[in-house]
This record gives sequence, structure tokens and C-alpha cells, in this order.
Amino acid sequence: MIEEKEEAGVGPAGMAANDRGDDPGAGRDFPDEGAPASPEERLAAVEAELADTKDRLLRALAETENVRRRFQREREDAQKYAISGFAKDLLSAVDNLRRALDAVPEAEVTDARTRSLLDGVAVTERELLAALERHGVRRIDPKGERFDHNFHQAIFEAERPGTPAGTVIEVLQPGYVLHDRLLRPAMVGVAKGGAKRVGDSDDAA
Repeated sequence: MIEEKEEAGVGPAGMAANDRGDDPGAGRDFPDEGAPASPEERLAAVEAELADTKDRLLRALAETENVRRRFQREREDAQKYAISGFAKDLLSAVDNLRRALDAVPEAEVTDARTRSLLDGVAVTERELLAALERHGVRRIDPKGERFDHNFHQAIFEAERPGTPAGTVIEVLQPGYVLHDRLLRPAMVGVAKGGAKRVGDSDDAA
């Protein structure tokens, strides 16, 4: 008996369905994802990477320079103001030497031994102040000067006829600075009222 039913998937000519050329994807062109990039594309990628690397390098160099400058400033400040604590401790000794000299007015000294003692104290004070100045410590004795709140501390105000307002009329305790840094403000008395100093503005203290 002849088998009239054809096998599944086989056409009348005995060809499989895939062999008849009716594949839906047949004849289409798909891009080749593995294709090498063109020289222009590779050059653009290299230039972009180079620009990014250069930018990161410049930023790193700038940060390094900032750190170096900051470290140098800190080192210079440390050297410049290293004796600030020691200098402050010496100020009391300097004050006591001045008090000793002021306790006995020179005009009242008649004894040779007392005068010699006072001369020795005065020499000691001068040498100590000179040593402090060699290391950047300067004394502030602003009598007759314009009051400056950055370096002076007003203890009292008093009327002084003929003295412009804001003038230091008395120094109760001298101040000291280390280079440009205040160690101790000068304690002063200030004139109030009266005429204004030449060049003072209306809102001057």
C-alpha cells in the first residue's frame, strides 16, 4: 500500500520547510558587534582619556602645591611664635623690675649703695628688654598716642583739658607684641570729651 500522507515538515518535492527559503530572518544584514573600531574612533578615545588624565594630574599638582604652601606657613608661624608662652612668663619679671625702679624715685636717693642697687636693676631691665626685642618681642608704651583697641585696653576715661578725646593719657601697665601678634594689651587711661584729634572722624572712639 502506498503511503499517501507525507511526512511532517516535508513538502511535495521532498524538501524540508527550512530548505525552501522561507526563513523569516533570511536575507537580513545584522551589524557585526565584534567589528574593530575605526582609527578615528580609537584616536578620539585615546585623546579623551589623555585629557582626563591630564586634568586629574593638574588637580593633584595643585593640591600638592597648596599642601606644601600651607605646611610652609605653619612651619614659619611655629618658628616665629614658638617663644610666645616663654615670653609671656617673662613679662611679670619685667614688670617687677619696673615696679622696683618706680618704688624709689631717683631724686630721693641719697645713699650711694641704694643708687648702685637701682642702677643694677635698671641695667637688668634694659638687658632683658633688649633680649626680648632680639626675638621679636616689643614693648607698647602708648602714652600720648591715639587709643587703639587692637593693642590697648582702656581702664578708665577722664577729662583732660586741652587733650583730644581718645588720647592715651596714662599707661597703667605697658603691653607687649611678638612680631605682629599681641602678647598682652597695654592697660591705659583715655581722655574723653574735649576737642577731636586732627584727622579723626565723627564716629571715632
